[in-house]
Amino acid sequence: MTEAEHHTYDVVVVGAGGAGLRAAIEARSQGMRTAVICKSLFGKAHTVMAEGGIAASMGNVNAGDNWQVHFRDTMRGGKFLNHWRMAELHAREAPDRVWELETWGALFDRTKDGRISQRNFGGHEYPRLAHVGDRTGLELIRTLQQRVVALQQQDAEEYGDPEARLRVFQECTVTRVLKDGQRVGGVFGYARESGRFFVVSAPAVVLATGGIGKSYRVTSNSWEYTGDGHALALLAGAALVNMEFVQFHPTGMVWPPSVKGILVTESVRGDGGVLRNSENRRFMFDYVPDVFRKHYAQTEQEADGWYTDPDRHRRPPELLPRDEVARAINAEVKAGRGSPHGGVFLDVSTRMSAQEIVRRLPSMHHQFKELADVDITAEPMEVGPTCHYVMGGVDVDPDTAAAVGVPGLYAAGEVAGGMHGSNRLGGNSLSDLLVFGRRAGLHAARYAAALGPDRPAVPAQQVETAAAEALRPFSAEDSPGENPYGVHQELQQTMNDLVGIIRREEEMRQALERLSALRCRAGRAGVEGHRQFNPGWHLALDLRNMLLVSECVARAALERTESRGGHTRDDHPEMARSWRGVNLLCTLDDVAQEPEPGIRLTRRQNPPMRSDLLALFEREELGKYYTDEELAP
Repeated sequence: MTEAEHHTYDVVVVGAGGAGLRAAIEARSQGMRTAVICKSLFGKAHTVMAEGGIAASMGNVNAGDNWQVHFRDTMRGGKFLNHWRMAELHAREAPDRVWELETWGALFDRTKDGRISQRNFGGHEYPRLAHVGDRTGLELIRTLQQRVVALQQQDAEEYGDPEARLRVFQECTVTRVLKDGQRVGGVFGYARESGRFFVVSAPAVVLATGGIGKSYRVTSNSWEYTGDGHALALLAGAALVNMEFVQFHPTGMVWPPSVKGILVTESVRGDGGVLRNSENRRFMFDYVPDVFRKHYAQTEQEADGWYTDPDRHRRPPELLPRDEVARAINAEVKAGRGSPHGGVFLDVSTRMSAQEIVRRLPSMHHQFKELADVDITAEPMEVGPTCHYVMGGVDVDPDTAAAVGVPGLYAAGEVAGGMHGSNRLGGNSLSDLLVFGRRAGLHAARYAAALGPDRPAVPAQQVETAAAEALRPFSAEDSPGENPYGVHQELQQTMNDLVGIIRREEEMRQALERLSALRCRAGRAGVEGHRQFNPGWHLALDLRNMLLVSECVARAALERTESRGGHTRDDHPEMARSWRGVNLLCTLDDVAQEPEPGIRLTRRQNPPMRSDLLALFEREELGKYYTDEELAP
């Protein structure tokens, strides 16, 4: 029988970024005994990389902003593939979540009259991003982390135990969601330092594990982003939605090679940065799509006027949604007009003084000075697209964040799908974490409380199977077996080259063949030594998740024969109205056939948008996405 530590809680949250911590705080506030499991150290979540700000229509800088405008911008950015109910809830509740952070101690930058300052960002009609310089994600995590500590101090005073109702398990990896029949019963995992197994029994599990970026060679994502939550949900019987939509942030570092892909925050462009090619030409004017021409400047003079009088001028094209800017940069590089190291130039020094740059963009100034020996107060940055975010994720109910079809399973943040449609607007990620993190924690707590004594059990056989799966790399069939690092590098290169920013049918078919071969090789991945301090073992286990998620991305991208948002088909360059409301769902064809179940694709139509929300858009704009029958009264 497998030795494993056993713990019992009401709600277990997998992931300690913004969504996970907000879910845990809410579940604990509902009186539930809550466990948080994080892959790295507490407070080191990848949320800190969301630097520019939190999108919320508080109207502090422009009183014309409101939730309806924020909703409209989000739907436009997602090319109307968003689940409109999620976009509505997000826009309505985001201001409350920001003000809540402030009451918990977050120190935002201020306007001259003392209100929370808000900055411009791509795709947002008004200055909407509440910010702390260019370190907003760090402030968010610090605030939520301190809130957790404060709650634990309350528990210490009330119960004599700081972990009585809220405990954090650091540096632990969850490898399976355990089930009792159809219902969730808890999770199985291991401590990364010691390799010891543990089981947490809980009737409600919230997935808040972030994204999938480590499946790509050039990415802004940190090492934790191996698609764990996506794969855990699949293996538990849930569906993933919109997995073809992967956002390539237009501005990542391109030089030196050791830092390629590290994020260059969009706040550089929000604060006046302009993009130029090797001919010193501000090229973004050539790439404004027809659907956006009404809102974006057509000339450099008009764009420059916006900085001094935004109410009379249209926005600069550098503030187009991220998918549009990334494709434009890619096109310039392919046309031979790129920078010396394969990107383009981003210059903020012509718009802001050196003092302003250091004050408003301290992280970027330090990052380029230390890593690239570039002084951004006097020189342009070299930037290029980097894999940054996946719009696809667990198929959830928009109001409760419950995974469809798996009672007791919830998902929030980047691991959840539907909110952003085909493309996420910058700044919407942090408010998404807070809005749906709270909702996931709230409804997970209510679900657990409603069960009462009728709690699902954790089947011993599932624990034994999960332990055997985790130990398999130590007994690989071949000696010494496949090298997990080699398999990972080939996976990253495959996704980068064949399922990247520009996609073609023959390349994606080739990618699926390679992924199938890599999956077989990953099954033979072997490691030496023992379970203590063994990063090769950790990667061998992560490969399962990355390969499952990569296959979902490739299959969905092959199926969607159009270009929309973060999915660009070179062989189908137009956005097809027939695909507008179509979601692609990925499920495991037969979970019982593990470890080699196949990915099955099905189509589902988005529910029709409420008439009062449709009325927020001009009929001419809606006609680019909807048929006349859909718009009929």
